Amino acid sequence: MRAVIFDIDGTLLDSVDLHARAWVEAFAHFGVETDPAEVRSQIGKGGDELMPVFLPQARIDREGKTIEAYRSDLFKQKYLPEVRPFPGVRALFERIREAGLKIALASSGKRAEVERYTEILEIGDLADVATSSDDADRSKPHPDIFEAALKKLDGIPPSAIIVIGDTPYDAEAAAKAGLRTIGVLCGGFPEADLSAAGCVAIYRDPQDLLDGFEQSLLATG
Repeated sequence: MRAVIFDIDGTLLDSVDLHARAWVEAFAHFGVETDPAEVRSQIGKGGDELMPVFLPQARIDREGKTIEAYRSDLFKQKYLPEVRPFPGVRALFERIREAGLKIALASSGKRAEVERYTEILEIGDLADVATSSDDADRSKPHPDIFEAALKKLDGIPPSAIIVIGDTPYDAEAAAKAGLRTIGVLCGGFPEADLSAAGCVAIYRDPQDLLDGFEQSLLATG
């Protein structure tokens, strides 16, 4: 094992419910009623993959960018101040670096969001590379974001890299890029869904993974 690629929302940050609330509120602003539970089940995808679940393509073509911009501003202004890291994130990153592994961040969020998340997590000095939706034509569950991370990891083969994520979309996207995924339950997706999507191991949260580090794939490969 030579590198670890982390999803951020729901994996490192307790932000999934907040993102879901922002989407529900943004849709409502444009006259679209949505089921909050159904919206939450789509968090982990980028806006390009989430909006088609709730809107016809014609309306996305007409208003998609406006809706996404409204949601982004709403999240930053109203919900971002509530975002908090899950326990153990920095300590886990320090342990991974002690083991000689590189760390990449790979989020479906925008680059500016990823930069702000890195500040909230206080891991800027520990992450080697970061990719976002700005580096990809398509967001998860397409593999583009992970493929961009692979390019930035200096040719490390996929077999020597593990992805850590909280959604089936992470595991699906990673598999399409030839990567294995460790799932975490802290984002709220059922263990059965993560297993069905191909996760090779599942932990409660970053602290649980840190506690079991020596027996994990991060240490054993």
